[in-house]
Amino acid sequence: MKITIKQLNKTILAGAVTMLLSSGAVQADSNSKAHQLYQENCASCHGADHGGYLAPALNSETLKGRSPTVLRSTIMTGSFETLMPPFYGRLSDDDIRALVKHLQSTPKLPNPAWTMDDMKKSLKVYVKDESSLPSAPTYQIDNIDDLIGVAARGKYGRGAGSKAVFINSKTHQQVGEIATGTAAHIIDFNPANPRWAYVKTDTAEIFKVDLYSMQAVRSIKTGFNGPGMGVSRDGKYIMAGTFVPHVAVILDAETLEPLKTFELEGVDPDGNMVSSDSGMVIGTPYADIFAIALENAGQVWVVDLKEGFPVTKIKNVGRHLHDAFLTHQGRKLMVASYDDSIVAVIDLEKREIIKKLPAGCVPHVGGGSAVKVGGRTLGFGTNFGTCDKTVVSVWDLDKMEVVKQVPVSGGTESPAAHANAPYVAVDIITKDRRARTIQLIDKNSLEVVKTLDVGGHAYFPEYSADGKYLYVSAGYSGDEVVVYDSHSLKKVATVPMESPAGIFSRGRVKYMTRGLSPDEMELANATH
Repeated sequence: MKITIKQLNKTILAGAVTMLLSSGAVQADSNSKAHQLYQENCASCHGADHGGYLAPALNSETLKGRSPTVLRSTIMTGSFETLMPPFYGRLSDDDIRALVKHLQSTPKLPNPAWTMDDMKKSLKVYVKDESSLPSAPTYQIDNIDDLIGVAARGKYGRGAGSKAVFINSKTHQQVGEIATGTAAHIIDFNPANPRWAYVKTDTAEIFKVDLYSMQAVRSIKTGFNGPGMGVSRDGKYIMAGTFVPHVAVILDAETLEPLKTFELEGVDPDGNMVSSDSGMVIGTPYADIFAIALENAGQVWVVDLKEGFPVTKIKNVGRHLHDAFLTHQGRKLMVASYDDSIVAVIDLEKREIIKKLPAGCVPHVGGGSAVKVGGRTLGFGTNFGTCDKTVVSVWDLDKMEVVKQVPVSGGTESPAAHANAPYVAVDIITKDRRARTIQLIDKNSLEVVKTLDVGGHAYFPEYSADGKYLYVSAGYSGDEVVVYDSHSLKKVATVPMESPAGIFSRGRVKYMTRGLSPDEMELANATH
């Protein structure tokens, strides 16, 4: 049997990882209990390889020179207004001391393998006969598009509080929840069949969810961590990407069986051959394709959903790609590049970059917001960074040019806009009192006109499908989702849950995320 160099290198790496993790050759496993403590309490945020994920890397290099006392204190008290909770009372003093020693002596581990065979072995079936499932929702809801899904992390990123929670956005009542074991991160919906949703966790496990009976029917583990996931326009395929390992996979959306894996590697804009984390993964109503960003390689790959799943590689998109959104009926893809402070515009038909737009400091566009205002389509982009000033970028998506950069009171992560709502909502994530707030930008004046204190760390504003209500996560001290009237901005409801994070409207997935605003969708339906 012929063995390629890549296969040989993978075999050697897998063997090395096995040796490192079992022989005690690396200090990471010299204390197996401390290693287990890290995996159970830290890895879902700081990375299974100690290389960082949602939170910074924790290894012997990044912690060099740090005081063990300070690290121990941080573990005990947590980090105020971040995802990190206090571990005092959860872990013993001896465990915390052992964990600190482990962190300061463990290097970043090699990227471990998670093969297609590993994925197949992880597949779990909870409902064997899906034909026995109900033919309509078993709870009160007039339109399935009114569902709002919330990724509840749970206090420690795992346990009973980690779940996907579903809410009827007309009544603001919880109608179901799916226990995920570890923190839910992404919720996506099948655009072709309203009964199915898919939940991906911080530990790269995907659950297929029946929205009619509110139960998980299958799950599969696609890697160790990484949030990227998308669903094809025909609802037949899922694509998922991971940070650890550097792999993406296409799954059969019905069975969750893995069909093909992709090694995420390529030449970056500086000419270096790199292995890459997965950035955004997105399906589009425009064509039978997926688009996936290679964060470290600066490339976007377009995967055709036909035999063999051929790939078109679009290079030199930017440095450190992460999230993106669609516009123009799903034909144009707006990709944020952190280190270049740009948003690159890709024409998915021509499969080429057509523009690189200024995008403030460290752009993070979240799920994106495109809305028609005064006859033009405007896109709004949030920015993690502060630089000299903090802004929200506004682009004319027809002319592909900057309209304005709106000053806001801090770094922002996720914008929300809707055709039927007067304001664009952005979350202020600066780590002080302002992190409790949402700022509202008037769509016409493009000025901040209102600031809302939501009572907890404010994250991920999202409008209901009809635009009448604004949902906001008040997490990490508020432990609830807060609901506002989108016009009066009066608080109308709260939904309690443990550390809510991302909010996902099925209506948004149907309309905005897939490139169709409600008015465009109405027109599209009328012409078919």
